Amino acid sequence: MWDSMFALDLSVWEKLLRTVVLYVFLLLALRLSGKRLMAQLTTFDFILLLLVSNAVQNGLIGDDDSVTGALVGAAGLFVLNGVVAYLLFRSRRAQTIVSGRPAALVRNGVIDRRALRRERFTLEDLKIALQDAGVTDVAEVRSADLEPNGQLLVSRLGQDGPSNAELLVARDELRGKVDRLLAAQDGRAGGPA
Repeated sequence: MWDSMFALDLSVWEKLLRTVVLYVFLLLALRLSGKRLMAQLTTFDFILLLLVSNAVQNGLIGDDDSVTGALVGAAGLFVLNGVVAYLLFRSRRAQTIVSGRPAALVRNGVIDRRALRRERFTLEDLKIALQDAGVTDVAEVRSADLEPNGQLLVSRLGQDGPSNAELLVARDELRGKVDRLLAAQDGRAGGPA
């Protein structure tokens, strides 16, 4: 029983090589699938991701059903993902290559239909995203930029208040402050009485 559970059918190096090849393939495939996939996971996109994960499983671990093989494959994925995250953090160029650039979908109330087609973003998608940003008419929009993560940042014409980007930064700073306060409170609650 223990032998079949932990004995590797393939070498550790072959498992790691398979992991790297499949990770790079999936990274490229998701990059080419567009920003819309990242922003709006439709039923079809969800089914696609489930089927892809099943399709690449054997390529990742081979015929190996051992716990050790699964651990080697999973550990390889985590390490590789950590390396990619570090590279993206350190290099703007790597960030652009892997994630892409923002796409201007609307400028000064005018929709860029070529940009919509290039990003595979429908007019209906744009309308919904603008409504989510509190805009009812595209004529009110100074800019609407589709970010590499799939988020649409909208700025209104004549907007005197902060932009969406500024609001997102302020939100993240506020979340950080709340997290620090909660951590400090937990530290005091767990300490000696």
